Amino acid sequence: MEVFRAFLKLGLTSFGGPVAHLGYFRDEFVMRRKWLDEASYADLVALCQFLPGPASSQVGFAIGLGRAGARGALAAFLAFTLPSALLLVGFASGAGALGGPTGLALLHGLKLVAVAVVAHAVWGMARTLTPDVARAGIALAALALVTLAGGATAQVGAIALGAVSGLLLCRTDAPRALEHAPFNVTRTAGAVALAAFTLLLVGLPLLARATKVPAIALIDGFYRAGALVFGGGHVVLPLLEARVVSSGWITSDAFLAGYGAAQAVPGPLFSFAAYLGAIGSSQAPPLLGAAVALTAIFLPGFLILVGVLPFWTGLRAVPAAQAALRGVNAAVVGILLGALHHPVWTSAVFGLTDFVIAAAGLLLLAYWRWPPLAVVAGTVLAAVLAARLGA
Repeated sequence: MEVFRAFLKLGLTSFGGPVAHLGYFRDEFVMRRKWLDEASYADLVALCQFLPGPASSQVGFAIGLGRAGARGALAAFLAFTLPSALLLVGFASGAGALGGPTGLALLHGLKLVAVAVVAHAVWGMARTLTPDVARAGIALAALALVTLAGGATAQVGAIALGAVSGLLLCRTDAPRALEHAPFNVTRTAGAVALAAFTLLLVGLPLLARATKVPAIALIDGFYRAGALVFGGGHVVLPLLEARVVSSGWITSDAFLAGYGAAQAVPGPLFSFAAYLGAIGSSQAPPLLGAAVALTAIFLPGFLILVGVLPFWTGLRAVPAAQAALRGVNAAVVGILLGALHHPVWTSAVFGLTDFVIAAAGLLLLAYWRWPPLAVVAGTVLAAVLAARLGA
């Protein structure tokens, strides 16, 4: 229940997309609860950025796994995902979306919250993970790569560049003790997870072609979208659109309406699958369609994470690997800084008033140490008042 309660709070309040989620996770589990240390958290973020699937949900799944085993991992996933999934199922059932000036101002305020949260995360991680000139230079190079090249490929390239640079430039530090490496996954369990990941990836398309059952074809589409996308979040949308619109599962207008609603709810953007499963389930209850779609899109990312974790845990203890990870962690700082600029800043800050509200949120987090929920409420209220006053 401890894991479920912690993640439920985040599932109800974590607006702003995957980069903002990583900031919320850091505040809650590194700074406040101290379930893992800064370096171990950064190592985990780097791993999940490198794997296919929804990176922030994978980080949360791993934190729950480390805290309370398999039940903790399931609790973390359900608590973080269900609020957004249920809201989107409600929208699919005709609940409607936020509209009008007040609704738009509220949504804008939530985007400004994301600016403050991501800035706070980058600030704190930079102080810990880029303490010298070499690592600051790696972060700058990663920032330049992801900003100028863009896309998930650039993020993977920045992490690879960080690893090579760490091997060359970050070997002078003494090997660090790994006091918080709690992911107790055996190599046997990891091998079974990797086998299941591969079997489903190869077997579902064959089963869909053999049976000609539309539901199996859609499950295959959701599974492959979760298995083959790097970067998560918005990157998965073209894959889903090609699968559900082209097949006639839903219309293009319904797809875009659901995507707009997905921007207005907290939690992972992969919860958009719940909307697609609900609205396209003419032969089944909406909740059942949503559950099947959610399971299919999240499962591959979790399987490959469980498959890699036992080998990752051992690799982290090797001095050369630690040097590489110092470079990777510095690169993660640069990647997050690039994400702070785009899309977080560019989609939220349009004038001086927006800048002041976002800066106030950052100061409340960093200096007054307000809880994130209070910062969310204060920032949204300020945005609504500013809109009412025409500022």
